[in-house]
Amino acid sequence: MLDNIIIRVVFILALGFSAMAFRPAGEEFWYAAVLGLAVGAVAVLAERRVARMTLPRLLGMAGGVIVGLVCAALISVVLLHAGNSAGLRFAQIACLLVLGWIGGALGLAKGSTALSGLFGAETASGSNRKILDTSVIIDGRIADIAETGFLDGILVVPQFVLQELQTVADSSDSMRRTRGRRGLDVLQRIQKMPNLTVQIVAQDFPQVREVDMKLIELARLFNSKIITNDFNLNKVAHVRGVEVLNINELTNSLKPIVLPGELMRVFILKEGKEYNQGVAYLDDGTMVVVDNARRMISKTIDISVTSVLQTTAGKMIFGKFDERAHAAAIAVSGAGSISSSERREPARREQAVGE
Repeated sequence: MLDNIIIRVVFILALGFSAMAFRPAGEEFWYAAVLGLAVGAVAVLAERRVARMTLPRLLGMAGGVIVGLVCAALISVVLLHAGNSAGLRFAQIACLLVLGWIGGALGLAKGSTALSGLFGAETASGSNRKILDTSVIIDGRIADIAETGFLDGILVVPQFVLQELQTVADSSDSMRRTRGRRGLDVLQRIQKMPNLTVQIVAQDFPQVREVDMKLIELARLFNSKIITNDFNLNKVAHVRGVEVLNINELTNSLKPIVLPGELMRVFILKEGKEYNQGVAYLDDGTMVVVDNARRMISKTIDISVTSVLQTTAGKMIFGKFDERAHAAAIAVSGAGSISSSERREPARREQAVGE
């Protein structure tokens, strides 16, 4: 990165000294130097912008500029035969700039679509590209979703995400190292799926330090979506106008719908925060808070759902345990077992008398 900065600075200074030496259009010494430095700065800014463009957009812009300049040249030939006044010369320059600008803008906007068939995966539609975040690769659920066929097209893995994944896998912390290696295994698993194409891209943004911001810049460059389960990245991406597919939101939307008044059977795992509360969990991790269930810890009971609360962290279910109904059910089952034993007792007595 430092070498690139030095080269650009030398380039700008070279243009400045050249302008001072040759003094174009007869400007003063320092005016010529400022003009040369300004031209160099504009060239560097244009170079940085062009470097971030995809190949079809770049070719489309170049083709549009060429078509616009050819049209301007034809119009200039007609105006040249009309005379050589200052107004006609201005009209020639205006046609050159306006048609060149319009041609470049149209080529930049339409070139990606028009040239998509020539470059294969490199020019695939942005809507069919999805960029994977480091957190979603380590999480692993993306592989399960991909196996079901709900994902198609191209999954883009930036080189800086791979580097971050490798850094986690090489960590001295055993837990981080395990997570990083699991992420690499998940990535290899996705690469073997026939319905998906995993594309490793080398585009980087040296001026951006945070990986999350690099992902956002890459998504804006490719006009694609980011797949993540990072809450903060989700919010920042929406602010920047980038679409996000959040695995956690997908998981929450797939949880079973429970309505107030329904009966559920849950296992009370621990004590709740409030008085006489018990806490249970469903198979998908949904927390169930049950009133009057503190004494039923480590037991499976039937509860009545009272309300459902949807939060950013997920869904919470509130229920109530009816001790009277539970005691009545136990009494009925106990009475049934007693009556059956009483029915068997006379038969055993008759058998003993006969013997």
